[in-house]
Amino acid sequence: MRLIRIGEKVISEDKLQKEMSRILKCRTEGLTQGEVARKLGIERTFVSRLEGLGEIRKGERIALVGFPIKNKGEVFSLAEQFGLDYTLLLTQKERLSFIEDRDKTELFNDVLGIITHLLDFDVIIFLGSDKRVDFAEKLFNIQVIGIEIGKSPIIEDKQVDIKMVRNVLKEVKVIKSE
Repeated sequence: MRLIRIGEKVISEDKLQKEMSRILKCRTEGLTQGEVARKLGIERTFVSRLEGLGEIRKGERIALVGFPIKNKGEVFSLAEQFGLDYTLLLTQKERLSFIEDRDKTELFNDVLGIITHLLDFDVIIFLGSDKRVDFAEKLFNIQVIGIEIGKSPIIEDKQVDIKMVRNVLKEVKVIKSE
């Protein structure tokens, strides 16, 4: 049992997780926020706020970014099938070329340009190393769905699990169309 002390309170992290799971399970079974609140003896606004904490935005614009991707063509085709608004996928060779073909100022400006462009999206799906995923999640003030393809540093192309990416895209597109 994981316990957390906050002032004089002792909170069970396990109990908190269990209760959140119960709330979300009831919601996915079709109960309204009000019905869940009555059933579990909590306030409806708490259910709403809990959902808001984990919500992937319902925006119209979704970007997919990833590197170094071995099966880039397959991932790109999947992005096209789902009608994503922006896709930037690089192999290791392309990633190195991107860096080597620019002087420091150009590289800095181009990277900032990509970051600025990504800020226009509601959801970014990011395929990369554990450290790059963590960085992307901290950098962007929008929803980032990170899919780790290896431990950092990755110096060779990695095969992306297409089934996993397809499942993520299905979920995001379902949310998008609601």
